Amino acid sequence: MSDEFEQVILVDEADRPLRDGDKWAIHTDGLLHRAFSIFVFNDAGECLIQQRAAGKYHSAGKWANSCCGHPRPGEATDVAAARRLEEEVGLRVPLTFGFKSRYVAYLDNDMIENEIPYLYFGRTADRPILNPDEVQAVRWVTLGALAREVSASPDVHAAWLCHYVKAHQAELESWRDRLTGL
Repeated sequence: MSDEFEQVILVDEADRPLRDGDKWAIHTDGLLHRAFSIFVFNDAGECLIQQRAAGKYHSAGKWANSCCGHPRPGEATDVAAARRLEEEVGLRVPLTFGFKSRYVAYLDNDMIENEIPYLYFGRTADRPILNPDEVQAVRWVTLGALAREVSASPDVHAAWLCHYVKAHQAELESWRDRLTGL
């Protein structure tokens, strides 16, 4: 489905669905909506991060977490997360819900992210298979190194990744440890 016509779920501050809306218009108007973000770790405890494709409608070329997106109207968030992980990086990974977050970020192209994302976590030994329409590169990085990179060069990282690293570092580390036994 094209970003141009995709529908997302608008919610209130308690994450109660209000109505559906056009993805493009919602990001232009900065309306609160539901989203998800995924952090996939390998056996060494490193996190998969992706560099968004150059053609993305915002944050193009920036480094982000393993995968992110929006559930479609009527689609369970966990189902949407698994769908997008496979669509973007070709991974089928059992995902576990961790927690919800909340942030607002002003992006390029006059876009505004105003989201309640559900964070999911998984572990894999598989190699990603990149969808070039979505992702131009991936790499594995420790959470400590990622925190240093975000601090030193926030502009090359997606706003939401900066938010997660700054606001939820302890939770990210805890989920990494649960999944990898570190």
